[in-house]
Amino acid sequence: MSVNVGKKIRKIREIKGFTQEYLASQLGISQRAYSKLERDEVKLSWDKIVAISKTLDVKPEDLVMFNEEQIFNFHSQSGSQAGRVENFIIQIPEMVVEQYESRIKELQEEVVFLRSLVKK
Repeated sequence: MSVNVGKKIRKIREIKGFTQEYLASQLGISQRAYSKLERDEVKLSWDKIVAISKTLDVKPEDLVMFNEEQIFNFHSQSGSQAGRVENFIIQIPEMVVEQYESRIKELQEEVVFLRSLVKK
């Protein structure tokens, strides 16, 4: 499943009014490397998605699932419901679920290890 996270990052960055240079500096990478990220030329780890989402001040899940068509999608009907915002059910992409579950497992293993150190 292609998520096109880079394109979503670019859209949110543009909405927020940030430059590529600013995001690159916040992430500690070059503007050129950041540009590749937005063009989906590099695979993003969940940790990098979290770092980007913090800089953009959005939840990581929102960053991955961002859909500009859903932001201002109004339902036009006659009567009192005219102009109301539609409710959406959003499916989390499988890749995000797998990365999230992998990260949880890593953290659980780290907790077990740290607890063993504390007990010694």
